[in-house]
Amino acid sequence: MFSKSMVELGQKRSTIREIFEYGKKRAAEIGAENLFDFSIGNPSVPAPDSVRGAVLHILDTEGPVNSHSYTSAQGDYNVRAALADSLNRRFDTAFAADNLYLTMGAAAALSACFKALAEPGDEFIAIAPFFPEYRCFVEHGAGAKLVVIDADTKHFQIDFDKLSAAVNPHTKAVIINSPNNPSGTVYSEETIKTLSSLLEEKSRQYNHPIFIISDEPYRELVYDGIQIPFITKYYRNTFVCYSYSKSLSLPGERIGYIVVPSELENAKTAYAAVCGAGRSLGYVNAPSLFQRVAAICADQTSDISIYERNRNLLYHGLSDLGFSCVKPQGAFYIFPRSLEPDAAAFCERAKKYDLLLVPGDDFGCPGHVRISYCVPTRRIERAMDLFAKLAAEYQ
Repeated sequence: MFSKSMVELGQKRSTIREIFEYGKKRAAEIGAENLFDFSIGNPSVPAPDSVRGAVLHILDTEGPVNSHSYTSAQGDYNVRAALADSLNRRFDTAFAADNLYLTMGAAAALSACFKALAEPGDEFIAIAPFFPEYRCFVEHGAGAKLVVIDADTKHFQIDFDKLSAAVNPHTKAVIINSPNNPSGTVYSEETIKTLSSLLEEKSRQYNHPIFIISDEPYRELVYDGIQIPFITKYYRNTFVCYSYSKSLSLPGERIGYIVVPSELENAKTAYAAVCGAGRSLGYVNAPSLFQRVAAICADQTSDISIYERNRNLLYHGLSDLGFSCVKPQGAFYIFPRSLEPDAAAFCERAKKYDLLLVPGDDFGCPGHVRISYCVPTRRIERAMDLFAKLAAEYQ
């Protein structure tokens, strides 16, 4: 009577969500102040004051009807033009309104790209560690196959020998995520150049373009003066998927976009495919009020210095306790090795101290755990004694 695969998806949440839901129940039992939930990437830093000002300005000037009206399916033209101008100023690009398609966050952007590209037999490559929902979006949403490349756990850059071996005539696109969830790694310019050269060679070999789908919700969350290479300047067949969930602390408002560069092969057809994918997935238009908010606040961010302070506390504190960590360069996650080979068992043991951590298995990286530090700094400070007690069990 019902789709078996959809029932299975509905009955089992992602591991991250399962732990998050457990945390809500546990907090009700012991008090939220006694739970140390590091499971989910839900920003604790408030949106900048300009967001509230933009909402009030729009409501005052547009009125209670226009503020909430439908827009064009691909998003309001003036909003798309403003966002293109913002990108052009910051990254020396040459986008116009019709290079952007507004979406309900990065998840919708990714889903629309997979749906727009997927044909029978196609494969999409994810590079571990990767956001687990890619599998759902590719396999259940687009009907394609997700191929996972093992992680280079020393630096969390790309293992190009493994990637080269995985690319084949069925490869439609490679998904990259930098800054990375869950490792916090930023792909270096050298990595991006090598990736671009490899995919150009493979595209010629197989006589069809192999695309990059760049998942960029953490683009502005970088530390220590690190620069993010803007991928379209290195590889023309790139779709950029973005969300304001992290940069402006607006995860629940579901506002983001896809960039379809004019340089992309058959760009107008590609844009039409994205529009068609959005239509087939039931995306009427992205939230209209927050389209306009994004246009006003596109060049701003929340107070990222708080995340940097949290990163430093966790990185140095965990390292001192004997955890093996690659120092995050961006995003708001740290991804240390588990203190035992079975990361799920380690995370279960951590619950004894009301520490909620996420095992790395679903990210394609067993033996690691993800710790989200977009939390109040005081939570990290208080948790370090508990991490010490947990670590002591393994000494």
